[in-house]
Amino acid sequence: MDKFSNHIKNVLHGFFLTVGTTIAEPSTVLPLIVNYFGGSSMLVGFFAALLRGGAIIVQLFAAFKAQSYPLMLPYLRRVFLIRFLAWFAIGLAIILLGKEHPDLTLLAIGLGLFVFSFSAGFGAIYFKDIVAKVFSHKFRGKTMAYRQFFSALGGLISGALAAAVLEFFEPPYSFGYLFMISAFVMGLGYFAFATVDEPKKEKIAPRENSFKTFLHNAMTLLRSDKDLQVQVSTFLLAYGYLIALPFIILDAKENIDLTGVAIGTFITAQMVGAMLSNLLWGKISGNGFNRLTANIALVLHIIAILIAFNATTFYEYIAIFFLVGAATDGNRIASGNLILILAPPEKRPIYVALQINIISFGMFFSILGGAILHFSNYTLLYSVTLAILLLALLISFKLKDIAE
Repeated sequence: MDKFSNHIKNVLHGFFLTVGTTIAEPSTVLPLIVNYFGGSSMLVGFFAALLRGGAIIVQLFAAFKAQSYPLMLPYLRRVFLIRFLAWFAIGLAIILLGKEHPDLTLLAIGLGLFVFSFSAGFGAIYFKDIVAKVFSHKFRGKTMAYRQFFSALGGLISGALAAAVLEFFEPPYSFGYLFMISAFVMGLGYFAFATVDEPKKEKIAPRENSFKTFLHNAMTLLRSDKDLQVQVSTFLLAYGYLIALPFIILDAKENIDLTGVAIGTFITAQMVGAMLSNLLWGKISGNGFNRLTANIALVLHIIAILIAFNATTFYEYIAIFFLVGAATDGNRIASGNLILILAPPEKRPIYVALQINIISFGMFFSILGGAILHFSNYTLLYSVTLAILLLALLISFKLKDIAE
């Protein structure tokens, strides 16, 4: 356990995966690609949701299948291969079909994203179980902080890569090259993690006879485990910042001169916040204080929203995005580590799947924010966001942070 080679492979996986996938980031490049081929705004939203949350649907089924596996790595390697082929195929389809058949190209992109995202639903369960087996409670926080630090760095590099390709090649070929090149970059990360040294699971729960029975037992488990209820409630409500986040930039547009340089600076501030904060999260979580990590991250989100209430300057908005970047990574580390502490080894896939499925509904909080802003104003928007985050902070003090 805690082998240095496994630590390096985990970090490399995060770095190269981020470099590869950020070229189709749902709020920047992907909308441009869909729009180029004549896709509507609804199709842009659908593809973005598919890339972000398509894996959610199969998480519980993946946990049902995986709970009786002594080794996860053989199955994870298959997921890696499928995801590589799906991503590469999107680029190939754009190159071969993009000029003459835009509708067929959009269909190919959709199918590719479907396979890529849904296979991740299985991969997430396998990945979490492997991480729990190869890293101890304290070292897990350290390695995941390093992973997120270098993933943020990968995001910055990916932006430069995308800019270079888009500059030197004409669309749609530039889009196709982006996917094909990034597939191989992503493949380096897959290869790294596919070679970790995974021990066999000693405690294996017998699998239920049917998926229906499994769902029933999973819901029974959720109702009976108060610590799990606290865990999922905290991190579901922690997504409350998404009620306001997509609209802060619109508020900024009314208060400052929102140039392209300004927008780029805000994005950079968020990435730098994520990178630098992981030095702090790694120290705190690495010493076993995952609950404290969650507490601090939520406080940073709250401070960001408080600043947004009266922000009128360029530098105040830089501070907001910096804090959001830092807080988001803190919550990600805390939620990932705490669920692995809470879950018994034989039931780990079920616990992980329950948490991911429930808290992922928070990804849709921005819909609530849009409705609030449509019928009211920014003051109410920020007030509701602040109330949700304060509730999350209050519940977070009850999180269980003791390794059994």
